[in-house]
This record gives sequence, C-alpha cells and structure tokens, in this order.
Amino acid sequence: MARENIHQALEVYYEKVDHCPLRERQFNFFELVYVISGSGYYQVNGNSTAFAAGNLFLITPKDYHGFDLDSSCEFIVIHFGESYIREYQWKSIDHIECLLYHASHVSGSLLTNPNDQHLVNLLIDNLRQTIDNDSLYKEDLITHLVNAILVIAARNIALSKPQQLSTAGDIRILKIVVYIQANIFHPPLLKIAVIAAKFGLSPTYLGSYFQKQCNESLQHYISSYRIRLIEHRLQFSDIRVHELASEFGFIDESHINKFFKRHKGMSLKAFRVQKNMQQ
Repeated sequence: MARENIHQALEVYYEKVDHCPLRERQFNFFELVYVISGSGYYQVNGNSTAFAAGNLFLITPKDYHGFDLDSSCEFIVIHFGESYIREYQWKSIDHIECLLYHASHVSGSLLTNPNDQHLVNLLIDNLRQTIDNDSLYKEDLITHLVNAILVIAARNIALSKPQQLSTAGDIRILKIVVYIQANIFHPPLLKIAVIAAKFGLSPTYLGSYFQKQCNESLQHYISSYRIRLIEHRLQFSDIRVHELASEFGFIDESHINKFFKRHKGMSLKAFRVQKNMQQ
C-alpha cells in the first residue's frame, strides 16, 4: 500500500489523468477531491461508489482509496493536515476536524444540497484560475477559497451525521460517534469499558449519556452502524464471507452470519442475491 505525507500546510493543484496513478493509497493528511469532468468509480476502504462531474470527496487520514476512471478526468485536489484546520480561526464551527473525520462514512459525494453544489462549482472555477496565474496575494486568495469550500463541506457533513444525534448535546457525543466509526473494525476497542475510559467517563454514565444524546443505546448504535457497513460491502464489492468476517473482527463465517441474520432476518448470501437482482 502506497503511503504519502504532506510537505506543506496546504497544497492545491489541478490534474487531468486517464488512469489513477496509484491504487490503495493511504495518507497522513486530508485530501479534498473535486471532480471537474469525467466519471468512474471511487474506492474508499474497500467500498465503491460512482462519481461524476460536480462531486466532492474528502479522504481522511488513514483511509485507503483510489479512482477507477471511465475515461480522461479532471480534478482539483486539495491537501491539508490537522494542524491547518486547527490553527485557522473558524468563527462558528467548533472542532471542525471532528466533522471532517466523519466524511469517510458519508456514502457518495459530500455535496447533497443543490445550492451548495452550485456555490462550490463557482469557488472551484475561481480556485483553478488563481492557481494557474501568478499574481499579488495569490496564496492568501487560495487559502480563502479553500476555507470557503471546507466550510461548505463541513455543513454538508454535519447534515449527514446520525439524524438521531441531539444538536443540543456537547461536542463530546460527536467525538464518541466518530471514535466508534473509526474503530468499527476493531471490536475490542468498542467495549463499553474501553470507550468510557477513552473519554473519562464511567461505563454506567456513558450508557445513559449516549442514550440521552442519541435516543438509542450505545450497543444498538454500534450494531446498526456495523450492519450498514456490511450491507454496503455486500452490495458494492465481491468480498467473500470469510474475508468479511475477518475484516469486521468476527470469529468465523458462522459468527458473522448469525449476527447479520439476527438483525436483518436473512443470511449474507441472501442479502447479496436480493441486492444484485434489484440492480
């Protein structure tokens, strides 16, 4: 797996390619990718989704990804690290990095609001013109345009977080949700005692706190989120059941099948057949 590091706090460039030069890339920084033209499939953490012009994707640190291109494609690519988003003085977005880390769990393009799609398209046009021309205050203008795109991305990500999540809750509940999603493939890290210790809470308080903020139990949320990811893997990949069991930390095929059937009322194979027939 190719790993890449960022050399500057913010890197922005335009590229036109006929194929993805590297596959299964893993970064130690964020990569924001806007599709100017072209189509194909975007792969992230083993899941695949179609992309087209106007789509915006955010790859978070430690994700692994690649693009399968149908033909020649044009992209605007933006690289930035945690330090960049933490040092900038965001006026009304607390812990923006916490929202951005949620991006890899959004299925498809970040832009779901038509007005935001149009606005980002205009910002990208201006950003492309700016990086193509050397002029006074070029770097400052690039920074402002990128930050505007980041704010719009954060707004769309915030709208996609669990609907049951209380908007009146403190930032800690969002951090807990992000922690669960980041460690969903590692069951030992999702034990109540481990999560409670991670966030300085007692196991009993964690359970009641999560229930109050999300209107469901912690265990139910973990199981439901794991089920959604398994469904996505079954529908959009050719992964085998024993590979799926290993990926999600189950003992064997029988264990994951029992878990899935308990929640969905059908086997993994039956679910995949059903979805293939619907496509």
